[in-house]
Amino acid sequence: MKAAMNTMTCRATGRLAARRRAAGFTLIEMMIVVVLVGVLARVAIPSYINYVVRGSRTAAQAELLELAATQERIFLNSGAYASSVSAAYTGQSAGGLGITSLKTKDARYALGVTLSGTQFFTLTATPVSGTQQAGDGNISMTSAGARSWNGKSW
Repeated sequence: MKAAMNTMTCRATGRLAARRRAAGFTLIEMMIVVVLVGVLARVAIPSYINYVVRGSRTAAQAELLELAATQERIFLNSGAYASSVSAAYTGQSAGGLGITSLKTKDARYALGVTLSGTQFFTLTATPVSGTQQAGDGNISMTSAGARSWNGKSW
């Protein structure tokens, strides 16, 4: 009888263990996962934001290079640079650069042009407030080829 009782106890214990395994995760296991996800998010999100900011800055620099090339084409046609970013592109200095939105393609920088006489220009890209770029600093390029970002050469 004692052997039968031990067999029944083992079966009952085995069923309880099987039921416990089938019940799911314990609270401790869930808390460990939550903590790990929190740590990963704390590291990954700022890195991703910095990556996006750098990518937008690089895109704005490329757009300034394109606008500088457009300015040079205008200068070859008319002997002067265009003074407007938003006016329609005509290929002449009386026209503009054809960027009606006054912003880069991703709308994170505002574009501008200033002329020093008819022989020199400075293109600028200023971060738009309210975007992730807001504290990134101005980007500029001159007709002489000088390029700067936040006071440093790029």
